[in-house]
Amino acid sequence: MKIENTKKTLIVREYHLDIGVVQVYDNYMVSTINEGATMTLERAYQIVGIAEIHFRDRDFGFISLRLNSYAIDPTIYNYIREIENLKAFAIVSVKEIDMHNFNIEKLFYKKPMKFFIKYKNALTWVKRRVKNS
Repeated sequence: MKIENTKKTLIVREYHLDIGVVQVYDNYMVSTINEGATMTLERAYQIVGIAEIHFRDRDFGFISLRLNSYAIDPTIYNYIREIENLKAFAIVSVKEIDMHNFNIEKLFYKKPMKFFIKYKNALTWVKRRVKNS
């Protein structure tokens, strides 16, 4: 007899912002930013505010699901890297331009950050980093 995993991953809360959607799970967040948007420091503050509401006193990870093309001000990472309980930052994309941009972004972030082609692999890495922190 085959026993399947019946445990479902539940979204704790979903936020629809002017820039995109942020989904909050038990110990990580996933963002999907709208096509053509620009991620500025001001807009990043909105996402950081969501993180503070849900993860004020505990470690968490972040997954940037890059389904759309959008611009990012890389200086936002200077601020984001100061969030002590953010233990993992993953970027998921199949686009070559995102792979190139990742190399620039991680120069600003300077903390555990990885690029993935498959969401499942990013999720596994983020959960492991949060659990082992």
